[in-house]
Amino acid sequence: MIPTLEWTPAGVSFLDQTKLPLEETYVLATDYQQVATVIRDMIVRGAMAIGVSAAMGVALGIQSSTATDLPTLSAEVDVICATLAGTRPTAVNLFWGIAQVRDLYTQLAAANTPIPEIKQQVVVLANRLYDEDIANLHKLGAFGAELLPQEGTVLTHCNAGALAACGYGSALGVIRAAIEAGKNIDVFADETRPFNQGARLTAWELVKDNIPTTLICDNMAGYFMGQGRIKAAIVGADRIAANGDTANKIGTYSVAILCKEHGIPFYVAAPFNTIDLATPNGAAIPIEERSAREVTHVKGVQVTPDGVGIANPAFDVTPAKYITAIITEHGVLRAPYTDSIAAMAKQ
Repeated sequence: MIPTLEWTPAGVSFLDQTKLPLEETYVLATDYQQVATVIRDMIVRGAMAIGVSAAMGVALGIQSSTATDLPTLSAEVDVICATLAGTRPTAVNLFWGIAQVRDLYTQLAAANTPIPEIKQQVVVLANRLYDEDIANLHKLGAFGAELLPQEGTVLTHCNAGALAACGYGSALGVIRAAIEAGKNIDVFADETRPFNQGARLTAWELVKDNIPTTLICDNMAGYFMGQGRIKAAIVGADRIAANGDTANKIGTYSVAILCKEHGIPFYVAAPFNTIDLATPNGAAIPIEERSAREVTHVKGVQVTPDGVGIANPAFDVTPAKYITAIITEHGVLRAPYTDSIAAMAKQ
């Protein structure tokens, strides 16, 4: 299993994804501010991974506190949670992870639990969320594997693999599960400009798993669909609205439209905590705008003329009408998504 992140006695260890695929190095975050930096700088990325990372960040902040009374510690927890919440706006899993640990802290503080016991329990919770992420994605993978063709090429966009989670992955977890079930599948990974998560990360982890993978440029998907080469497309998600509209890495919307035009199933794979019932539709999802330098420079080398304007939204929203199914650890959701999501939420 690819060790994306790990709680250690010294702090939280992160595989530095900005250095992949050429260098496998680790960054140790010893306080919550460093965890926030790791998330903000995309040393760790992917909705599922940053959700658990944020939970570990809150736990680390509480564990490291020198507060001797609950009012002081509670004030510190407010700052810790606000700092981590301010790192990236789109992936709802980030706020879910923070809330999981904060809610536990609130319950324990209300019961006047001794601070040493609080510190122990929040760390136990953060590590349990890590284990549950891996277990849930194996369940998700099994549900999704049944939807993929017995053989053929599957297209994926960005990286929704083990690197985007605590292990196994969502979209790539479905692909892994399908291959484990005996299906003869190979993968087209598009590059996913401008941060190149497909070229750097998806290709890297699939090659490590000996899964046949072909890297294509983002603007080649339509060509290969027209040639009949692609039998299905599957992506992850950073936030799914209550009506099924889905925010994922920029370029996902274009892939979904191409799939619709060519009659190719387009699947979204994400744990249920990626669904934000408080967000009614895609128009209400905040879209992160990232640094222009990600577009103007490649490996530190400027590739654009001085003075040109740059737009760099990190995500786009795919309307639910383009999504064939949403795969979760609880089962497969289908249209009308407002109804199927609400029904699953009640289970």
